[in-house]
Amino acid sequence: MAIEKLKEQLDQFLDRHPDTLFLEPLIPDINGILRGKRVGTDDFYKAFTNGLNFCAAATMLDSHGDVLDSIPYGERDGDPDVKAFAVPGSLAPVPWAGVPTGQFLLEMANMDGSPYPGDTRNVLRKAIEPLNDMGLHPVLALELEFYLVEYDGDNFVPKVPRIPGSNLPQGGAQYSMLEDLYEFDGFINELLNYCSIQNIPASTALSEYSPGQFEVNLHHIDDPAAACDHAMMLKRAIKAAARKHDLAATFMAKPFEGVSGNGMHVHVSMLDDDGNNVFGGTSKDGDFSDSLRHAIGGLAEVMTESMAICAPNGNSYRRFAPGTYVPATPNWGLNHRGVALRVPLASSENSRVEHRVAGADANPYLLVAAILAGIHHGIDNRCDPGKMVQQSEHIDYVQTLPTRWSNSLDAFDQGKILPRYFGKTFHELFSQCRREEEGRYNAVVPDKDYEWYMRAV
Repeated sequence: MAIEKLKEQLDQFLDRHPDTLFLEPLIPDINGILRGKRVGTDDFYKAFTNGLNFCAAATMLDSHGDVLDSIPYGERDGDPDVKAFAVPGSLAPVPWAGVPTGQFLLEMANMDGSPYPGDTRNVLRKAIEPLNDMGLHPVLALELEFYLVEYDGDNFVPKVPRIPGSNLPQGGAQYSMLEDLYEFDGFINELLNYCSIQNIPASTALSEYSPGQFEVNLHHIDDPAAACDHAMMLKRAIKAAARKHDLAATFMAKPFEGVSGNGMHVHVSMLDDDGNNVFGGTSKDGDFSDSLRHAIGGLAEVMTESMAICAPNGNSYRRFAPGTYVPATPNWGLNHRGVALRVPLASSENSRVEHRVAGADANPYLLVAAILAGIHHGIDNRCDPGKMVQQSEHIDYVQTLPTRWSNSLDAFDQGKILPRYFGKTFHELFSQCRREEEGRYNAVVPDKDYEWYMRAV
């Protein structure tokens, strides 16, 4: 977008919100954690004109926000700044701030104007290009699961609804229990208000498969980067609404033992240049179009090397277990929530595939980049998806995907598909960052070691 148009967005925002004292420029790091700062009125126009100076290493931190020793960014290169520019359309008020404040997302560029390789938004853009060159345009929506959490004096626990007339917790999963939503009306209404103010296209709110767990769905849109922007902003709004009600919200993949984990499901359809959904219709010898079948075949082929993206940290792998609707093999089928790649019931113009493997802790830009890479690879190479799981068919829990962190990083490094879409530089950078954090994570001696081994061994 031309600088004049970008500057005009800020002018219009300040006309509507003339009392604004601060702006918060934000950028997701490699882990999908928002990093940013707060700037005063003197610096408002920098990101909307010639660019704001921003620490280059800010996108490549570990989950603690620490710099990493194994990459040439940070201490080893003098921790330089790069230019960061406002993402068009992302400027919005921050309704939970104590003083009038706005927020906007950033995208980063090298000093010569080329895309900065450590910005995951740039990685997604690169991954979309082969589909666009083919005359195909993704339409997608993300679904995010999370827990509302409280502290009981000893531990963090899910915020469980109470039996009416008492302070006794309601037992059972209580999936899709409307009364659970009523009990959290204050939080939900606060969240929907935040989404309205910030133009986050959220729709369905659902009480999920465990007490205290919820899902919020985003609308289908034809801009993958914007869809991921919405997911990042939705996470921030959910956490803010929870704080307003003296709760915490967590998107950890597996925050609690014995209950369901949090997933991030991605629905994708594909339009041609004329706006037709190429996933719709049927082939001569099957129930689905060749494009959909080949796309699913490509997604299945790329899934092993994508696991480090779908499950980016140590906690992520606790989510994979039988009986949890978390698939561990790249199977597919129609209207079946036990498979990795689900074809939902839909009209031909809305035909799509739902990717169900990733945790809610995944970086949405990298996840969507990996999904679109798999789809292009499948269509381009006419990949066979294999036998379909039938509706209502019982399937045993089968693990063929790497469900340990080090194994998934090995598969990522050995992958032949993703480097072509991510770019060699970022592919290597991601591996270095995650391997160093994996080493730091496993160097910590957890309490469980003392409970299991201190006396017995």
